[in-house]
Amino acid sequence: QVQLVESGGGVVQAGGSLRLSCAASGRTVSSGAMGWFRQTPGGKRDFVAAITSSGATDYADSVKGRFAIIRVKDKNAVYLQLNSLKPEDTAVYYCAASQSAAITRAPSWYSYWGQGTQVTVSS
Repeated sequence: QVQLVESGGGVVQAGGSLRLSCAASGRTVSSGAMGWFRQTPGGKRDFVAAITSSGATDYADSVKGRFAIIRVKDKNAVYLQLNSLKPEDTAVYYCAASQSAAITRAPSWYSYWGQGTQVTVSS
């Protein structure tokens, strides 16, 4: 089993920045892709960003140029740097780990999920 624990969420004004962290423990996921998703109340879980073990990245169009996903393999951790935040970025952000090395936007490809961390952007 793999356990993922997110941290770093909070309340920030529009235009501000946050850094989300995700620490993985248990069975190693070093060879699989890792991703971040977000979900609003009543909404579906939307893809935000993903990174492979070799460092290839993918971003949703809505966050491209503002967010950055970073992976530190020797710490079994992945980070999401959120810059130029907008009120529409408000959501619960989830870290996820895939057993597949391929980068994917589909939540169903991710086997392990964290508990989520709330990000609130005020206008």
